[in-house]
Amino acid sequence: MDRRLTHREEFAVPSLPTALTIAGSDSGGGAGIQADLKTFTVLGVYGASILTALTAQNTVGVQGVHAVPPDFIAQQFDSVCSDLPIGAAKTGMLADAEVIEIVAAKVKEHGVRPLVVDPVMVAKSGDRLLAQGAQDALIRHVLPLAEVITPNLGEAEVLSGMSVRSPDQMREAAKRMRDLGCKAVLVKGGHLKGEAVDVLYDGSDFTEFRAGRIESKNTHGTGCTLSAAIAANLSKGKTLKEAVQEAKTFITEAIDNAPADLGSGHGPLNHMCR
Repeated sequence: MDRRLTHREEFAVPSLPTALTIAGSDSGGGAGIQADLKTFTVLGVYGASILTALTAQNTVGVQGVHAVPPDFIAQQFDSVCSDLPIGAAKTGMLADAEVIEIVAAKVKEHGVRPLVVDPVMVAKSGDRLLAQGAQDALIRHVLPLAEVITPNLGEAEVLSGMSVRSPDQMREAAKRMRDLGCKAVLVKGGHLKGEAVDVLYDGSDFTEFRAGRIESKNTHGTGCTLSAAIAANLSKGKTLKEAVQEAKTFITEAIDNAPADLGSGHGPLNHMCR
């Protein structure tokens, strides 16, 4: 008897979807691997992790960084990917060119797809987080592997080579960034005035995702959390637009419900808002 495949059967989603985060550790728990794993768990996804760096970090700032040797990063990949059915993955902090190259090689070797790339290059303050050589390696080796990249406005300016200060400029920058080889681009407009508008370009269509602006200093880890939520949703068989929309809703709730009394700097989100 002929029958249509269910959505779960069509996308071969296991009973417990699994997502992988490839990123640095935030000892303060607000960003990085810790934020990603919290996001996966709250969204009903089993989380695995590959650590690229350790940080001594809190809500005030980063006090120290200890890089993970590339050969141990490779060993983590082999351990995780030889045993677990990875439904989607995301990258966060990739400290230098050598780390970027080994991550790209292992993503290709193990067929880790779909891949969400948070190009951690420029901080909210505008400070550069990657040296030029590492930045070039990220563009050359990692971006072409991405189902979607999620740059903030500063990163969009670096990657597109143009000023990005309005939704129209976000759309033009997204076109330029897609030419770098990724399948889609989500430009995050959280630093613009007015509504928090993100623009997704998939090569043919633009889609805007809007939410009311929430005035809060407790926004540490927003980029990590958004990209992790997109990866979690993709691992559940959601389309890219569905994954982004649901991630946008989740990040808005997490900011709106952020605790006011954790840390003396830019505090964390409330990942347990659901």
